[in-house]
Amino acid sequence: MTTFPTDRQPPPSQERVGFFTDTSVCIGCKACEVACKEWNLVPEDGLALTGMSYDNTGELGASTWRHVAFVEQTKPLGGQQAHQPHEDLDVLALAARGSATPVDEAAMTPTTPGPPTADGRTELRWLMSSDVCKHCTEAACLDVCPTGALFRTEFGTVVVQQDVCNGCGYCVPACPFGVIEQRPGDGRAFKCTLCYDRLGAGLEPACAKACPTESIQFGPLDELRERAERRVAQLHENGVPDARLYGHDPDDGVGGAAAFFLLLDEPEVYGLPPDPKVTTRDLPTMWRHAALAALALLGGLAAVHRMSRMPRTSRVMRRKR
Repeated sequence: MTTFPTDRQPPPSQERVGFFTDTSVCIGCKACEVACKEWNLVPEDGLALTGMSYDNTGELGASTWRHVAFVEQTKPLGGQQAHQPHEDLDVLALAARGSATPVDEAAMTPTTPGPPTADGRTELRWLMSSDVCKHCTEAACLDVCPTGALFRTEFGTVVVQQDVCNGCGYCVPACPFGVIEQRPGDGRAFKCTLCYDRLGAGLEPACAKACPTESIQFGPLDELRERAERRVAQLHENGVPDARLYGHDPDDGVGGAAAFFLLLDEPEVYGLPPDPKVTTRDLPTMWRHAALAALALLGGLAAVHRMSRMPRTSRVMRRKR
């Protein structure tokens, strides 16, 4: 059973829940982004494409609680291949032509087709992943919040109370994933709540409910981890050796995440840190060192003060000795 640090232990009557995102079946439909915005009344965050593939949001932020990443690679699909007949349609040429850079000038870009196979065909794959707040077991944003606006719910998730947030921004640099952000013109911090209001009513989060391929799966965290291990083993058997889990390990730098992922490449390819660590892990040591330095300074000041109050003749005699 998943455990927490004693100071953030949720009520034992509730089972910790979370997300397992299987990126191998994500189709990039953005239904999760839309459902998240509609249910949580998240403001519009840009309708123009970024120029980096079919992406109009770019990254997670105060008005982007779900972000679907599109990564184009000149790699074969391997065991992901759907084996759908498309002999009459050169989808690779269409994909290359859709790039803002002409193909003959794009020798070093991901949209450039790789070397042709024996039958003259080239290979291209798209990696898609719906990113979200990780709801870390050891949440640095929660550690640094001075007002208690960030709190651990009975479901093990981390939520911001907007009516308590004072806009100090301490939580923004504390997050090792760059998830939380202050909204311009407002100043308060916002991020995914894992649909806390829906959980309280016995409903699953809006993004998981809307996902048509079950790429986003919601449920008890321990159960999801077991399911994810089986899925990775299945992909390995099907010829996808690069499949791996990210954020599932309770012994990692953030104590394990409540939102973890099955990836088909290195985390950096998806814009994720390879070895995230809770940014407040060194705070106790830093405070101890600061306390020792303060004590040493106070001791020195006390000695100087004591010397200054001694009669002048006594000070002279001490120096002569």
